[in-house]
Amino acid sequence: MSSTLSRELDALADWRKAMDRRVEQFGTLLGDHDLLDADGMAMVQTLRQRLSSDRLVLAFVAEFSRGKSELINALFFADSGRRILPATPGRTTMCPVELAWDASEAASLCLLPIGTRRDGLTVSALRGRMHLWQRVALPLGNPEGLAEALQEVTQTQLVSLDDARALGFWDDENPNDNPPRGDDDRVEVPAWRHALINYPHPLLKRGLVVIDTPGLNAIGAEPELTLGLLPSAHATVFLLAADAGVTRSDLAIWRDHLGDRGLERFVVLNKIDALNDPLLSAEQVAAQVQRQREQVATTLAVSEQRVFPLSARQALSARMGGDQAGLLASGLPALEQALANQLLPERGSVVGRLIEDGALALQQVTTRRINDRRRQLADQLAELGSLRGKSSSKLLMMSSRFQREAAAFEECLPRLTATRAVHSRLLQSVMRDLSSERVRLEVSRMQADSEASLFRLGAGKAFAQLGQRLAGLVDRAEKSIEEIDQMLAASHRQMNAEYGFALSAAPKPALTNYRRELKRIEAAYGRYFGLTKLWRLSERGFLGQFLQVLLSRLRVVFESAAVEVELWGKTCTAQLESQLRERRRALHSRRDAFSRIQMAGDELERRIHEVEAQSAHLLQLGERVVESVDGLRILAATVPRASATGLDADAPEAAPRLALVHTTSPHASRGAA
Repeated sequence: MSSTLSRELDALADWRKAMDRRVEQFGTLLGDHDLLDADGMAMVQTLRQRLSSDRLVLAFVAEFSRGKSELINALFFADSGRRILPATPGRTTMCPVELAWDASEAASLCLLPIGTRRDGLTVSALRGRMHLWQRVALPLGNPEGLAEALQEVTQTQLVSLDDARALGFWDDENPNDNPPRGDDDRVEVPAWRHALINYPHPLLKRGLVVIDTPGLNAIGAEPELTLGLLPSAHATVFLLAADAGVTRSDLAIWRDHLGDRGLERFVVLNKIDALNDPLLSAEQVAAQVQRQREQVATTLAVSEQRVFPLSARQALSARMGGDQAGLLASGLPALEQALANQLLPERGSVVGRLIEDGALALQQVTTRRINDRRRQLADQLAELGSLRGKSSSKLLMMSSRFQREAAAFEECLPRLTATRAVHSRLLQSVMRDLSSERVRLEVSRMQADSEASLFRLGAGKAFAQLGQRLAGLVDRAEKSIEEIDQMLAASHRQMNAEYGFALSAAPKPALTNYRRELKRIEAAYGRYFGLTKLWRLSERGFLGQFLQVLLSRLRVVFESAAVEVELWGKTCTAQLESQLRERRRALHSRRDAFSRIQMAGDELERRIHEVEAQSAHLLQLGERVVESVDGLRILAATVPRASATGLDADAPEAAPRLALVHTTSPHASRGAA
């Protein structure tokens, strides 16, 4: 039985494939007509890579035994005919689990031993050390064998109290959060720190990444989960038990880990079948469910339309049995419809805008190059027309004049070289301010300032100063970009006037979005320096992991800004190089043409016809470029939308706007590495 979310993911994936074909065809058109230089080719490849590697990250968060794994089974794996993820009583997921598909690797379950926490390295850092992970091959086409293999994520082990402290599962200052201690003073902890499931499920092949998180105790013990994985998700689904409502531990997870993600949260009130009572009518049970829904919305301060009562177990059973009525009664389709209505179109819009911007940039460069060639042909055609009836001595005189023009044109090379040198020097200064190394130095400075303070009391001030310094780097880079832009504009005006160039200013990069993303990171991570959480900074290894994850997030922002600035710089340089090359070629072509005309009288008319044909061809080529880009823009704007159903009443009135900064999924980054 195909779900709404499955159909919409398929539609989004098909749309991305169609976009990729259009980009490929556009690149081929430009390449076949010598309109695509190295930078343009790199941009085409970047756009295609962006389309092929785009990921939709959906995280499921809850306390233990709220039914996360069962909901994931119902949403994505019912077609297998059985439960895939462990979801039976007493067999719960004990570590963060990521489900995705990387075609370059075999289907497998990779498990990171819990003992790697002692080394202080983050999970992200350990992704590059796969020899430390245990790999289990997953049987394809064997649901029973697959489910058995995935039982490994439920494994635990007994450790001493000292080991539990070292691993982050025991806190003497917060005993209420500690796990039970056995008679032998040993504590049960997860056997694994992290699990990666690489499996060729159709939805995972389409770019979906699913994150299944463990309960509160494990979330608190692994800072990277809340500092890195959850913030990178495009949406989070928070699960509660309908018969319990919002418990104290549920509220702690919500406030501590999801409180600043209001536009990307969906709340599931699971296990509504537990409210069935043979002494109550169906209407009375429905009223109870509605009261719970209202209370949950009030407690969590979210819209009631964001709370979805359902039974994941009933939904899984109904979907496996093809029971459409039972599926509707389970409440799952309402959640699927909301995800399809609000999440997928916005994700597609982000990708569509990126592709459209790239295509327009290529069109601008290409159109300028075509127009420059047409101007040169028009000049040549006028000169050739003026030669009709001229004597041989006159032709020789004009040919000599062309040679002098070519020599004079070469005199502009030193000026171009000087312009490029100044441009390169200023651009390198900007790139240093936006470099990963500069960010690392600033974070190291914050770490030194934090560790120098007693009980980390100065950590908050050091973090605030880090934010000011990083904002200062962006401000300085933006000021330098403005100086470069003004310098190029003045140089372009002079070159155009003196040498007949058609140079124009490329749109300079705006760093506003990156400044805004820094503010978001500062707000999200700054809450760890509040009085209620400051004690965590004194925990063994927490500050180090915190800074590693923070550095990783900051690097994404600064590296993205640096890539955009570098691309702008290359575009400016490529324009100079391209027009210089085109002008030199045109001058040589004119000189050679006049030399041939001197030798044969009928050569003049033939050459005139050739130039006219070339000009007409360029005109048609320009029209084809415009048509190709227009078609690409239309396709980019027609992001697949969720099909309307009667369940739309449960969706919020307006779809939330997701963050526009691209975050690479954990699996995608592992494949790229």
